[in-house]
Amino acid sequence: MTQKVTFTPHPAADRVLTAAAVDFVVDLHHRFDGRRREILEARVERQARLDAGERPEFRSDTAGVRQHDWLVPEAPKALADRRVEITGPVERKMMINALNSGARVFMADFEDANSPTWDNVVAGQVNLQDAVRRTLELVNSERSYQLKPEDQLATLVVRPRGWHLTEKHFVVGGERVSASLFDFGLYLFHNGRESLDRGFGPYYYLPKLEGHLEARLWNDVMSHAEDQLGLARGAVRATVLIETITAAFEMDEILWELRDHICGLNAGRWDYIFSVAKRFHCDPAFVLPDRSLVTMTTPFMRSYTELLVKTCHRRGAHAIGGMSAFIPNRRKPEVTEEALAKVTEDKKREAGDGFDGTWVAHPDLVPTAMAEFDAVLGDRPHQLERRRAEVQVSPDQLLVVDRPPNGITWAGLQTNISVGLRYLHAWLSGTGAAAIDDLMEDAATAEISRAQVWQWVHHQMRLSGAGAGSGSPRTTDTVVTVGLVRQLLDETVDKLAGDPAYDQERLTQAREVFEQVALADDFPTFLTLPAYELLP
Repeated sequence: MTQKVTFTPHPAADRVLTAAAVDFVVDLHHRFDGRRREILEARVERQARLDAGERPEFRSDTAGVRQHDWLVPEAPKALADRRVEITGPVERKMMINALNSGARVFMADFEDANSPTWDNVVAGQVNLQDAVRRTLELVNSERSYQLKPEDQLATLVVRPRGWHLTEKHFVVGGERVSASLFDFGLYLFHNGRESLDRGFGPYYYLPKLEGHLEARLWNDVMSHAEDQLGLARGAVRATVLIETITAAFEMDEILWELRDHICGLNAGRWDYIFSVAKRFHCDPAFVLPDRSLVTMTTPFMRSYTELLVKTCHRRGAHAIGGMSAFIPNRRKPEVTEEALAKVTEDKKREAGDGFDGTWVAHPDLVPTAMAEFDAVLGDRPHQLERRRAEVQVSPDQLLVVDRPPNGITWAGLQTNISVGLRYLHAWLSGTGAAAIDDLMEDAATAEISRAQVWQWVHHQMRLSGAGAGSGSPRTTDTVVTVGLVRQLLDETVDKLAGDPAYDQERLTQAREVFEQVALADDFPTFLTLPAYELLP
């Protein structure tokens, strides 16, 4: 029996939501949404075990996958050299600037850097169609934006939304379709063959995977989609973000499950930090210090990235480094100087550790990152030959959080509240990547802010240093409580309410969402789930 399909009207529906494209997405929904729901239920069941004290181990039932010698397919020519990748939302001007930036790869993001309003999602698909066909341009009152010649453009890779998200504007038989299948399916349907004919292909980044069974589902989705569209097996290629603590224990297995389609793994550092806080939120041993103190040289983070490089290179897969949040400010030379120094340090370490490429969030950072990888790679496209045999990482090394004395401060708490609130205001206003206090904030960094507040409240952590503001004394040894967080929220809202850049209604909504995800009795899985219900 045919199920009714409805979607919200949009001016670009005739380009994106054609009858054939809709049928393709509906087919993906019918075939795979049941398995997606099983995966989400498995996440809930595992969380209950973790709450009861279970800790991840390298799986005994997949030991053979880890022990045996095998390789993933060689990367296609368009993805052979990935030394610098730039990321950003699927917004037209940002896409043009990113494709023109000099980076080797551009990841167009429907996920953490995108606020998934219906207009952003549908217009983003239009922008991708134009980007593939090299007709992407923008003319406004300020200037004209156009793409550079073909040989100067970054290779396009698309990140769909994660398995946990749905698209409320596209409903099949009364059920929202998976946002993952929606984003993936529409891009592949409209651009798969076209991109292959143009010498690259339909390439994806896969976010938020928790383990190899979730990778298996993606592999099956890709294989089925290739069959339906008459594409060769392996025409679709994917890079997986290792941005959850559970996935870090299954990197070999994830590569194996996606072996028809995989190109590499990426160290998704911000979501990884959030995942540690989320998965072990009940355990005081995993309470994180101020966000600024959790760096890539923190022992548990360094163990994870070194294991990622070793795992990838043993299997012939690319290892891509993570995002530095520092961004330049053209109006503040001193801020730009500091940002460039921090990015240089970060990318020098990654290149030296054996990564084959890295991420940046701003075109002005491409030359800085490129210089560090050029210095190590030279004319080579990658450094897969660096096997890092000396790296030996145990489960304990992935799981021990080192919290320095006085590592939870008044300044850290105030920053988490201020940044979390301002980011949610931007997200609810339709902007998913926002420059706040000279750092690039997206949904992943906002998750860290609210997760830390939740941890500090529920584990009654004490603050060091002194805090600015009115009301109760701001001194060392103050316990973080719900009342204190609400007081600081009041002060932050009052301060922002006087700024014309902030809409009062959205600011109120942002505060409500922040309280919901930072002060709930039980730890909410993602802040984007309640926030999404407020988007148009």
